[in-house]
Amino acid sequence: MPSTFPLIETDRLRLRSIDQSDAEQIYQTFSKEEVTRYYGMNVFKTKEEAEALIHSFKLGYQSNRLIRWGIELKDSGTLIGTCGYHSLSPKYKRAEIGYEISRDYWRMGYSIEAIKAILSFGFEKMGLIRVGAVVMIENTPSRSVLQKLGFKEEGRLRDYIIQDDKPYDVIMHSILKEEWQKSGFQ
Repeated sequence: MPSTFPLIETDRLRLRSIDQSDAEQIYQTFSKEEVTRYYGMNVFKTKEEAEALIHSFKLGYQSNRLIRWGIELKDSGTLIGTCGYHSLSPKYKRAEIGYEISRDYWRMGYSIEAIKAILSFGFEKMGLIRVGAVVMIENTPSRSVLQKLGFKEEGRLRDYIIQDDKPYDVIMHSILKEEWQKSGFQ
């Protein structure tokens, strides 16, 4: 992992470090049931929960366990979500991605734009050869995003995520570096 947090820019987005000044926007995103419904975490009830999440992102980055970017609109500076890698395994050159976008910005192509950017970073700068994504079966929009980006469904993991005290099956998706290179999404 780079010693300084990497900034990534796309046509419309700036993927940047998340800090405590973003707590209100993170709270606004994670306090909406429609955003967290498939996330494997409960809806935030307080801004302190957002602050704790931001702190966990920082600690995860410092310990080389994860990297989470804030997704910011370049034209307005508005933070609209987060994306990044977790379950990093440098030895095996693999990681999993996660992402969420505030409800007001769904279906505008921001998820695809952000994921393309972090895939490029992961394969080119981090040396990854495999990127996975675990998605609840019911989350068809997210599964569709991954399929558009060339991810393949690998199989069902039973009772893998707990959401609101109820277990859910997920589908493991993945894309390999050579598949990404052939996809034209770099």
